[in-house]
Amino acid sequence: MSTAALFDAARARLAAAPREALGELVVPRRILGVARAPRVERRGEAWHLGVLLLTDDAVLATGEIVRAREEARRGYTAESQRRRAELAAAARRGGFAEGETVHLGWRMLQPAVVDAGSESGPLAVVGGVPSVRWSSAGGLMTLEAYLADRVALLLDPPRGA
Repeated sequence: MSTAALFDAARARLAAAPREALGELVVPRRILGVARAPRVERRGEAWHLGVLLLTDDAVLATGEIVRAREEARRGYTAESQRRRAELAAAARRGGFAEGETVHLGWRMLQPAVVDAGSESGPLAVVGGVPSVRWSSAGGLMTLEAYLADRVALLLDPPRGA
């Protein structure tokens, strides 16, 4: 089965499943030399399937994930914590609801390139079978099995998830 056909089948199964927001960080131009706070603008929505994001017409590689929240002064032990808090506040400034999940830094993937035998992000063909690298250090798994597992988890999440 082609990569595109696998994603089309997943979309059909996910029709009623919840989606998560896609956003893009925007740094506004200065006005009269005064910097304005960056914000995250909404760019659509997608089903979150592990390392993949599936929209109605595209496949994306997952980037950073934040939950929108009001800006608050805090002390941080790590610069990475400060950056994530700034992204969460930028999402809130951009109009996302408090606590809403927002995907940032996602990248467009090319299923047709994978079907032609090349790689596109975490997608690749191994022995003629479309596959996905499910983590940066993880091995490859067939795309069909990966999508079946991730779609099942999204449709029927474990208790407490």
